[in-house]
Amino acid sequence: MNPSTAFATVVVDELIRSGVREAVLAPGSRSAPLALALAAADREGRLRLHVRIDERTAGFLAIGLIRGTGLPVPVVTTSGTAVVNLHPAVLEASHSGLPLIVLSADRPPELRGSGANQTTDQLKVFGSAVRLFHEVGTPVRELGQVAYWRSTIARAVSAAVGARTADPGPVQLNCALAEPLVPGDGPEWPESLEGRSGPWTRVHAGAAQPTAVSAGPKTVVVAGDGASQAARLTAEAGRWPLFAEPSSRARTGPAVISAYRLLLSTELAGEIERVLVFGHPTLSRPITRLLARPDVEVVVVAPTGLWPDAGRRAAAVVTGLEVTAADDTDWLARWQHADQLARPALDKVLADGLTGPAIAAIVAEAVGADGMLVVASSNSVRDLDLAPVVPIRTVANRGLAGIDGTLSTAVGAALANGGATHALVGDLAFLHDFNGLVIGPDEPRPALRIVVVNDNGGGIFSTLEQGSASHATHFDRVFGTPHNTNLAALCAATNIPHQLVTTQDALRAALTPTVAGITVIETPLNRTTHRPLSTQLQQAVRQS
Repeated sequence: MNPSTAFATVVVDELIRSGVREAVLAPGSRSAPLALALAAADREGRLRLHVRIDERTAGFLAIGLIRGTGLPVPVVTTSGTAVVNLHPAVLEASHSGLPLIVLSADRPPELRGSGANQTTDQLKVFGSAVRLFHEVGTPVRELGQVAYWRSTIARAVSAAVGARTADPGPVQLNCALAEPLVPGDGPEWPESLEGRSGPWTRVHAGAAQPTAVSAGPKTVVVAGDGASQAARLTAEAGRWPLFAEPSSRARTGPAVISAYRLLLSTELAGEIERVLVFGHPTLSRPITRLLARPDVEVVVVAPTGLWPDAGRRAAAVVTGLEVTAADDTDWLARWQHADQLARPALDKVLADGLTGPAIAAIVAEAVGADGMLVVASSNSVRDLDLAPVVPIRTVANRGLAGIDGTLSTAVGAALANGGATHALVGDLAFLHDFNGLVIGPDEPRPALRIVVVNDNGGGIFSTLEQGSASHATHFDRVFGTPHNTNLAALCAATNIPHQLVTTQDALRAALTPTVAGITVIETPLNRTTHRPLSTQLQQAVRQS
């Protein structure tokens, strides 16, 4: 067995022993040993392999698999530009605390700087975005290599899941591989390649004690992306209003205030004295302004090493909270009453015609309790934030809130989910990652229904400062960016069924059949209506 084959065999085996169940591969020659080892493990049923021709797609597919399973996922690339195409996914993983394991194949070190083909400096190419970087030495035939390789994988997985640091995120192992790159005849390896019964090194995490919190100040709980059920439980135990973003995993229960974003412009919001922050809130300017108020005490709950504090107002950062006394005033009831008045007012505005918030509400209702919804950044997730509360599992890439990789993330999440999955995306997010729907005939395919809200460009800018009349001269070209792309023709090119709907009833009907394979529903909108609608919704709440 040659050294590169031995290395790849051991690395893949140790990844599986460390809990890896899904892996993503972008093909190439230098990564051939790892590719063949992964294919063998897939054939044996030890893991499931996903092959993609585009590294950026591969990276975000891994992100979706991680979001769907909660487990670390390796992504393998060849050398050169292939590696840096993972950078957007690595950054999203870094800011979302996702255990993405990059195995970047490389030429041996002696070829760097020589002009050799597909050879560049890949050392620490992702900079500070990774929790661990390690260059694995070129495999050689000598005793001790197996222990080195296995312990390196154990350390990488531990760093990725944050076992000792409470700071999960991406890691990179740069794997210099020398020829021969495929198995062939040769002497036996000088030591056993076998590992231990489980991971080579079992890493145990330390437990942190929660901090006590009690009633007193008028408190609200903000649940941002990835907050978890801890936010909901805290709000209910303290009898405090809960402002939960769609991807918080806490948007359910009696404390949830569905119209919080609009209610934060009312007099009631001025009474808030304390905010307990869970997760990574990035969705709305009203929340950003609330967290920056000098008269509000901000307590951030951050079980990992990083904590959000864009307003620089956090008075305390704690690992967890234990409610020792609930609020016995009418504080929560007042917010619930305001929400009960606001909800019908919003629903009345959105009752007729296709609008972004109406589409989001219809899609969320169609997902069902056992389903999953992947939602794009920009307008899509904000429209969903205005929808009535529906207890569904929602996934979004809110680490850096980019639109790139949305379809690949949706495919990965759907594959991990194993059941019917919906995705709600804008037309730019759809076009930006259309490669994510280019899936080979031998690859696992998900049950994924994609709803594309097509307003022919960057509709969100219509609602921001750039969309004001004073910037109308240049708005369409530099912000609106119309593309006039025929989405049906794109879908036809990849044999994906496409349906165009133009009414709420037609959308409901299109969402009724069982999800089978990948399908696309397109809903055309006029983005000039976005700004007036936003104003209309705010006025409806104030008058309710």
